[in-house]
Amino acid sequence: MSKDNPFDFLRMNPRPKKPRTKGITEIRGPYYTVMGKHYLTDLLEMMGDSVDSLKFACGSFSVISKDSVKELIDVAHRFNVKVSTGGFIEYALTQGSEVVDRYIATCKELGFDIIELSSGFITIGTDDICRLIDKVTKSGMLAKPEVSLQFGAGGTSTSEELEKAGMRPVEWVISQAKRYIDQGAYMIMIESEGLTESVTTWRTDLVAKIIDGLGLEKTMFEAADPQVFTWYLRNYGTDVNLFIDHSQIINLEVERRGIWGTQEIWGRIVSYDG
Repeated sequence: MSKDNPFDFLRMNPRPKKPRTKGITEIRGPYYTVMGKHYLTDLLEMMGDSVDSLKFACGSFSVISKDSVKELIDVAHRFNVKVSTGGFIEYALTQGSEVVDRYIATCKELGFDIIELSSGFITIGTDDICRLIDKVTKSGMLAKPEVSLQFGAGGTSTSEELEKAGMRPVEWVISQAKRYIDQGAYMIMIESEGLTESVTTWRTDLVAKIIDGLGLEKTMFEAADPQVFTWYLRNYGTDVNLFIDHSQIINLEVERRGIWGTQEIWGRIVSYDG
């Protein structure tokens, strides 16, 4: 909470100071909504204490001018917010190793802090991802592999198309993620498709298995819907790491603080720091 908040006499769930290792909130940057430096500055001046990282979704930085990308990264860094590429490296991977090396070097030059290593639309071996983790880490950036139970996750495929593609075994996904963590991955990104998105019924049983297998500190769940992040908070508490749309940051923060929410969570999300 801001030091000059006039309501600091009210009891709220405390939030660890940044840089945090739990209860991390990553927000989506420009994609569904255009986001310029003034927009981002306004957002972070108001809610910067609640934001840990900013993610460029779906390769949006590749169609924005270099100056605009740099301006957004510089604004984020001014508020102690890390900046992630999102999962665009899989597009580079279809064009060969030289392009991948240049992609990583360019991201470093621009000032990105995190490179997400996604493979929602391509098939790539676990050993290859481990080599990418090493390359990203040696460059001085943080490697954030994405794992998904659903092939085709991260796009705009229909639920019927995803159902035809089939689901990966959760045990395999957990085993894969453990290897990435052992290799030095900063965080594991868990896509929502197959869990809480593009499914007829949420697979909460699979979420439980993932958290049981990997823990909360090294996992981040996509929760780009208030109903979804409310469910995560209700079931796993304030320490769960979540990726949301930037428009939802106040909604999520008041629920993390335990001061508001739907009737099912109002006054029930609490923490103990004694």
